[in-house]
Amino acid sequence: MNELIIELTDIGPREFFGQNNENIDLLKKHFPKLKIVARGNKIKVYGDEKQLDEFDRRFDMLTSHYAKYNKLDVNSIEHLLTVNGKEEVEASQASGEVLVHGTNGRLIRAVTSNQRKLVDAATKNDMVFAVGPAGTGKTYTGVALAVKALKEKQVKRIILTRPAVEAGENLGFLPGDLKEKLDPYMQPLYDALRDMIAPEKLAHYIENGTIQIAPMAFMRGRTLDNAFVILDEAQNTTHAQMKMFLTRMGKNAKFLINGDPGQIDLPRRFVSGLKEALLVLQNIEGIEIIYLDEKDVIRHKLVKKVIEAYKGIEHNN
Repeated sequence: MNELIIELTDIGPREFFGQNNENIDLLKKHFPKLKIVARGNKIKVYGDEKQLDEFDRRFDMLTSHYAKYNKLDVNSIEHLLTVNGKEEVEASQASGEVLVHGTNGRLIRAVTSNQRKLVDAATKNDMVFAVGPAGTGKTYTGVALAVKALKEKQVKRIILTRPAVEAGENLGFLPGDLKEKLDPYMQPLYDALRDMIAPEKLAHYIENGTIQIAPMAFMRGRTLDNAFVILDEAQNTTHAQMKMFLTRMGKNAKFLINGDPGQIDLPRRFVSGLKEALLVLQNIEGIEIIYLDEKDVIRHKLVKKVIEAYKGIEHNN
């Protein structure tokens, strides 16, 4: 039986092993044919030479990830153990660029290979669709790209919008003025912005119109020049809304359309504007569609399992 001994030097045992050795347990689950023993700052691995080589390669990916992001959680380990190694290393190297230096010293980067593809697509194209389930970083990465463009003076303003489908005809019965009525639906956009822009500056940007957060209805009749525009929750647009939004594009504008076709809240009689657009626009030069999946989930580890569980039900139906 072959043996591989790895000594932890750039990462402490506690950080690598995880709480109650959950990270080591993940390694054992992924390499069931290997015997893995972790003691002190050493990991001893026994088994077939080919399997040991693969373990060694994946271990290098894990330590490289820790060196770059200063953390190693269950989510990132699962991702690094399942993706194509060569593709991930290349994407990881490419994604070393910090998109935004956020609040409290936070460095905001594209973390997964598909998020990196989204960044590259937005750099090369003026209109990009980001399609994928909850938690894959569509909105967060998009807002980071918009803030980056604003800070680098590539655009003069950021415009963020969502269809307030959940409100429907009940919107008028909610307390407060129009902004207070709509803010709950725009909260994910505010949350992302607060991670990236200091509170005082963000308030100033919103007050002077440099950053605008508005429902879809406010887009009608406008020409959006010199702006980075994000349409979030696009699966809840109708045909008319999507067509209206896409034709608002003005000079020196970037449009990013985010959505999850699996979470449509429209009444049954309506066709999702996102689903239709993905078919109609798929072959137009200058428009790129990036698909994200459960491997890109960067929320709680259970989110990935929830997505996988529902996918099984949907396939059966």
